Amino acid sequence: MILVSPIPASSLLLEPPHTCMKRTDERELRELLGKLRNEHRDLDAEIIALEMMSNPDQLQVKRLKKRKLQLKDQITAVEDQLTPDIIA
Repeated sequence: MILVSPIPASSLLLEPPHTCMKRTDERELRELLGKLRNEHRDLDAEIIALEMMSNPDQLQVKRLKKRKLQLKDQITAVEDQLTPDIIA
């Protein structure tokens, strides 16, 4: 009797599993980056609209600006993950 072991699914891939994982991670990071940039742009428009009012709520403007800065930090962090390190 000859026993044949099943072929692992990972060996059926044309690329190594770690490569596929990297592409998935990169795709997810790019989607996240797009969402963060959209939210940042929306906040910018909201801040401008508030500041154009005759008597803007300064506390609300300050909160929105703080959130915008947090988003910018997150955007930078995701961009850093997507950009490979260059050894000089």
